[in-house]
Amino acid sequence: MESGRYFGDGLTYLDPSDLKGKLIAIEGTDGVGRSTHIEMIQEWLEVQGYGVVTTGWTRSSLMSKTIEVAKQGNILDRWSFSLLYATDFADRLEHQIIPALRSGFIVLADRYIYTAFARDFVRSGDRAWIRNVFGFALVPDLVCYLRIDVDTLALRVIETKGMNFWESGMDLKLGTDLYDSFKKYQALLIEEFDKMAEEFHFEVVDARKPPEEIQEALRAKIQPMLKNGRQPEAAGATVAETPIPSAGS
Repeated sequence: MESGRYFGDGLTYLDPSDLKGKLIAIEGTDGVGRSTHIEMIQEWLEVQGYGVVTTGWTRSSLMSKTIEVAKQGNILDRWSFSLLYATDFADRLEHQIIPALRSGFIVLADRYIYTAFARDFVRSGDRAWIRNVFGFALVPDLVCYLRIDVDTLALRVIETKGMNFWESGMDLKLGTDLYDSFKKYQALLIEEFDKMAEEFHFEVVDARKPPEEIQEALRAKIQPMLKNGRQPEAAGATVAETPIPSAGS
């Protein structure tokens, strides 16, 4: 990815090349394990001496409760769905991401604008509208895409948190029940993520592998980007000094 620029027209008051930190996005469909790996990456980076800030979908203090309430009714149309998330992202960009990058922090984003692109395209078939909506977004320094096939994903979700209305795309009436709709909807999302992986040059990580191997692959993709910006107190730290915990730890 090309860092130091906006996805579209951007924000007139901010030159992104002035931001000293690094923006790393972890992308992938619902239930693929992003949050777990971000927690592990954060700990690994902090042990090396980096300041780290995490952010994620619907974590804006302005919009999180509004989105939660709106989704409970299961009646959002495509535009409302997308614009609520865009507002959430805009608030986090202004109050979390940009201040952290300005101060030299590493920002780990649990989902980024590409999730919005995939979801809106699956609902509308129109890529242009949603990409224009998010034209104010900063282009990340690195996007790691946790890729998984829909059969493995469905089994993983059943074994952990279960399926819900929106993650199953029930508003699209794709299937006869929650499980059937989940597989069809998530397959469409994965197909769109795969296309964006080529278009935007994501670093692809096989999310079907054991957690330790996934984490090792993520660290291997992140570490080269950090070498030139390592903080003085972390100069002696190495990847080897921070072993990857086992899946049960």
